Amino acid sequence: MSVLGISAVIATAVLVGTVLQRISGSGVGLVVAPVLTIIIGPGLGVLITNMTTMVSGFLIMLAVLPRIDWRRYRRVGLPAVLGAVPGAWLVGQLSAGWLAIILAGLVLCALALTIGLPKLPQWTGRTSGIIAGTLGGFFNTTSGVAAPVMVVYSRVSAWGPSSFAATMQPIFLTMGAASVVTKLAMGSVDTDGHVPVDLWVLFPLVVVTVLVGIGAGGLLAKVVTPTGARRLAMTLATLGAVGALIRGVLEVAGG
Repeated sequence: MSVLGISAVIATAVLVGTVLQRISGSGVGLVVAPVLTIIIGPGLGVLITNMTTMVSGFLIMLAVLPRIDWRRYRRVGLPAVLGAVPGAWLVGQLSAGWLAIILAGLVLCALALTIGLPKLPQWTGRTSGIIAGTLGGFFNTTSGVAAPVMVVYSRVSAWGPSSFAATMQPIFLTMGAASVVTKLAMGSVDTDGHVPVDLWVLFPLVVVTVLVGIGAGGLLAKVVTPTGARRLAMTLATLGAVGALIRGVLEVAGG
């Protein structure tokens, strides 16, 4: 695939993910991480996904500031930094093939858990938020996908959907920043290898695409329900995860 084609696919994935995140509170990681894993590999693909969640989380946060529960943010977002450290270490230890398999496995298992989630007992204390934040930081660093963990936490902690969707934006911002910083500091991702797209060109493209997605998501939120957007994100994530799994298996078998 040409550089232009790869850039177009990345921009499309980021656009769709941002629209879904603007409507439902999550979607960027679910959609972007599997797609980027397929076309440029899991290490760099997840790193770019983390960068995207930083941008989307920050920009969407500005649009939903009045609904953010900052007490919840501190309870969940700050422990995410701790979870990013072992996640970055693991990324640096595994081959691209195994990373793709793990990413696909985490996404598929998390989606299955979220879709088939039974009624859970209430656990509203501080400990549940710390555990959820730490696990979310770990999953976000290794696979770019933390939303299913957060959905489970929202169920057990009886977190209302409006506040959840808004507060997840600074949490995603924190998780993305922690993932990027820890992986670059630990040298977990080879950014000097065969990179098909210049990161200095890609990042402005991501920023512009996220801005367009936020605007489009704001308009579509009037006609698309958060539940419908979440279902679409899960469907796209499933398809992408299956593709990433196939890529990973082929790389491991051929390696």
